Amino acid sequence: MVELDEMRVGDNEITLNDNLVKTSILPQTSKELSRNVKVQNNVTFESAVFGNNINVEGGNVAFEGAVYAATELHINSDITGDIVFKKAVASADSIVALMTSQRVIFGSDINASGVRLKNCYVGGSVFGSEVYLENCVVLGGVFATKQASIDNCIVGTFNAPSVELAGTNYLLYPAGFSVEPLTSLPQTELYNISLAHLGALYKGEKEDARTGKIKMDIDKDSQRTVLVGDDQSTTIVNSYSVSARVLAADVIDLDKLENHFLIGAGALGSQVLKTYSLTKEDGNKSEDLTVANISKFFFDILDGIIQIQDLSGEISFEELKKNFQ
Repeated sequence: MVELDEMRVGDNEITLNDNLVKTSILPQTSKELSRNVKVQNNVTFESAVFGNNINVEGGNVAFEGAVYAATELHINSDITGDIVFKKAVASADSIVALMTSQRVIFGSDINASGVRLKNCYVGGSVFGSEVYLENCVVLGGVFATKQASIDNCIVGTFNAPSVELAGTNYLLYPAGFSVEPLTSLPQTELYNISLAHLGALYKGEKEDARTGKIKMDIDKDSQRTVLVGDDQSTTIVNSYSVSARVLAADVIDLDKLENHFLIGAGALGSQVLKTYSLTKEDGNKSEDLTVANISKFFFDILDGIIQIQDLSGEISFEELKKNFQ
């Protein structure tokens, strides 16, 4: 790997292959605003990257600083090596990563007018005008100003004027929001896993009997909600929440689920100064809470390798009495 401490480029494109780029790639003149960046195999960027178009054509590529594309960030779909973005990624136009065999890890937020992702992990939130996600994990929210299409994904929450669902999807938080009623293809399923015992599943232990996933009825589990802004403007949205019908939440110690540790570690990524783990019942440690391990864990849920039990509706009167005294 050839180290580059200084970038001296005379043409309108930077091509990198088998390089350790120690300096930032930022425009110094107005002419360099239109400069494209082509990334081939085995490249590590230690600082920020700016390009008109940024094209990732090969694998084993790591961006350790923020990335911004004035037009498009595009990742070839047939890449086989690792692709990792450790900090925020943005584009004025589009971000496209429709992967067929390799998963891309975005360690922080994504922001672009158009976002199209397949087989990607996002440790933060996705912001865009139109967002399309297929077989993705997003620990934060999916926020679109026009439309969000979510197909077979795990997301924290969603908020958009129009939301389309397909496949089997999971919500990490209690609710999602859409101005228009959700639309879905036949056989679409939506589960809420805010009360699932993710910590136990990550450690390979038995789930608490009072925890599990909740299957949501897309047509019935909605409520029209009026949101009032600081300027007294109002917005009417459809809230898709399980909070109105989950009494079990009051008798579960949510801290013991350790869900927040998984989501927090998966979202903070490289910002965490040390590596943590969860403690098993026998005193041993789980696998380290790294982005790679947490990403694999959530994709195992998505792929059905790890099964989450259904939340039982049976709570004894004595247990309710004890918790509400």
